[in-house]
Amino acid sequence: MKKTTTYTALLISTLLASASASAEVTGNIGATSDYLWRGVSQTGGAAVQGGIDYSHESGFYVGSWASNVDFGDGTSYELDIYAGFGGNITEDLSYDINYLYYAYPDSPGSVDFGEVTVGLAWKWFDASYSYTVNGGDDIAESPLDSKDMMYAQVNFSYPLTEKLSLGLHYGYSEGDVIQSWYGTEDYSEYNATLSSDTDIGTVSFMVSKTDLDDDDAKLVLGYSYGFTL
Repeated sequence: MKKTTTYTALLISTLLASASASAEVTGNIGATSDYLWRGVSQTGGAAVQGGIDYSHESGFYVGSWASNVDFGDGTSYELDIYAGFGGNITEDLSYDINYLYYAYPDSPGSVDFGEVTVGLAWKWFDASYSYTVNGGDDIAESPLDSKDMMYAQVNFSYPLTEKLSLGLHYGYSEGDVIQSWYGTEDYSEYNATLSSDTDIGTVSFMVSKTDLDDDDAKLVLGYSYGFTL
């Protein structure tokens, strides 16, 4: 299967932050003009998204998240399930280890897959490395390996004012799965985001680009709202 259109920095930052919070259950809802996963559109248009998370003061957390998708083959939604553990090494340095399972329940093929991610965060920076550990038979065309995909990313987030923040992101993907999806062994993607916290949620504006052939820059408007249950 070739994904014609997977959270990035937002997921990692949320997971890293959850380790320092008291035990609680939180939820989030949102909408975006285009759901990008590692710089590539999963919808070709607007998406509605939401999730629920439980985090314990020990550093353990578990959660799920869902979004509509459109791969042109009848697949209509993505359901992610994840669990992990994180904590502080020093006052400014924290770590996170998690497993994330990407499920596509109404896909006509066997395309679910799971990744293990190790991440570190220091002040305004965070970085992570992910590797696919299980995958459906239809993810990559034979004889390519459906479990051969890695992803590395670095992110920078800085508060410009009390309510306005700047985010910069760079990600790199490679492996047999990337070869099957995009016809190249590896690619890079990068974006810049301005986000503003308001009384009714967070509004964001992102410019995103990859170095895949014939891929134009994308402008994405987003909205998210988090709450405690």
